[in-house]
Amino acid sequence: MEETIASPEAAHIPKQRGDSLLEAAVRYAEERHWDVFPGTWLEAVDGMDRCSCGQPTCPTPGAHPARDDWATQATGSATVARRLWSKQPTASILLPTGRTFDAIDVPETAGFLALARMERMELSLGPVTLTPDRRMQFFVLPGASAKVPDLVRNLGWSPASLDLVTLGEGGYVAAPPTRYGARGAAQWARRPTQANRWLPDAEELISPLAYACARDR
Repeated sequence: MEETIASPEAAHIPKQRGDSLLEAAVRYAEERHWDVFPGTWLEAVDGMDRCSCGQPTCPTPGAHPARDDWATQATGSATVARRLWSKQPTASILLPTGRTFDAIDVPETAGFLALARMERMELSLGPVTLTPDRRMQFFVLPGASAKVPDLVRNLGWSPASLDLVTLGEGGYVAAPPTRYGARGAAQWARRPTQANRWLPDAEELISPLAYACARDR
């Protein structure tokens, strides 16, 4: 069963599972073989949720790395993931990019437009996240960050002219059900399933994504 989130193309978002952060982190490592690492978390201060980093104006409260060496902390072991979140059950779930996947990050409006077009084209899609910051992240094969700028140029656009960012080595995405303070939680626009275990190459998705971003300017 699906529920609808308002969008330019009336795209459908599957209902989210009620997993705890610990259960979700373990499942990502165990079922998808994704590396995971715990980030910051939310703490109640004077009746308001504040980021554990202590910065009152944190731009992504409860949804960013808690330590500088986060890349070495990331693990693909479900056992280690369970231990890490048992220590801090409310820590955000962060997934490093540039390992088992890269992510193409676009504005929500462009993402929904592209998603509807991709479905009409019957393109094979990987998982797609929707963040409370109104961004969508399309999971693709690693290596996308190196090739996307040239792919965009070949389509006739300057990479700098489009609000399209590729997250590769050294980057990360926040995985559902991670919350961004009072703004809400990250969701799956396209949930990880057996059907999308094999990720598409960036080249397969870049045309509809770039086109949608150009329209969204």
